Amino acid sequence: MAVYPFLLDILKLAMAGVAVVWVAFYLARPYLDNKEKFQLLEHKKHNSTHTLPLRLQGYERVVLLIDRINPSNLLLRLNSTTYTAAELQSLIISEVRNEFQHNVTQQIYVSSHSWQVVKRIKEDTLKLVNSAARALPADASGLELGKAILSHLSQMDTDPYDGAINLIRIDLEELF
Repeated sequence: MAVYPFLLDILKLAMAGVAVVWVAFYLARPYLDNKEKFQLLEHKKHNSTHTLPLRLQGYERVVLLIDRINPSNLLLRLNSTTYTAAELQSLIISEVRNEFQHNVTQQIYVSSHSWQVVKRIKEDTLKLVNSAARALPADASGLELGKAILSHLSQMDTDPYDGAINLIRIDLEELF
């Protein structure tokens, strides 16, 4: 019969140990939760100091892309007087696609909304060029295509390139 009091003592000690551990955990839990939150906050702060410059550079590159595919700027760079309309159309389409491909990785650093704006402005630029080229006779010069493109652009209520840059600026302001 001496076994039962011994087992009863072990059970009492085990229950007391469990109760002490439970109380200690209950008291230390808020401290551990706060420490975890603080570490997470420090981690985010550390990441933002490294990623913020990359994100800013991404927005900068996207704005530059929009400016470079703006037909007003493209036509100045390509000097449309020496090409036929078909050659200039092909050259403009190639330039727009190359600029876009050169900056496609910037989508990692900008918001998905900003990237959608960039894709839309690229597609609208290609449509504008193709539409202006279709409206011209087959033997038209590059100068005539350039004038037609600029005419289509001037007939729009608002400049889509300025609008796109403004939308990107709004997205950028959300970073701060």
